[in-house]
Amino acid sequence: QVQLVESGGGLVQAGGSLRLSCAASGRTFSNYAMGWFRQAPGKEREFVAAINWNGDNTDYADSVKGRFTISRDNAKNTVYLQMNSPKPEDTAVYYCAAARSLRYHYTETRDSQYDYWGQGTQVTISS
Repeated sequence: QVQLVESGGGLVQAGGSLRLSCAASGRTFSNYAMGWFRQAPGKEREFVAAINWNGDNTDYADSVKGRFTISRDNAKNTVYLQMNSPKPEDTAVYYCAAARSLRYHYTETRDSQYDYWGQGTQVTISS
């Protein structure tokens, strides 16, 4: 079992910056690839970013590429999402998730493949 707790959400103006954190506990953190997803009101949950077990492979949704950066610190059992130049359309509840790492460069964009989820943190971007 892996427990995930997100933090860092809040209200930010468009063009600002925000960093989300997700602290993991339970199983060995480095055994898991990690991902960030988001869900806006009335919309389905969508993939944002993913990172492999040691951080040397990442994947991003086209909508956030070049603006958001996912990273992890295995010594702190934490994954981060740095959000630069956010836009109002980035407003959503953001979730982190953990997927058992299947191979060295494994990253996962499909939410169905994740085993554990956090409770989410609200991010609101004002125009």
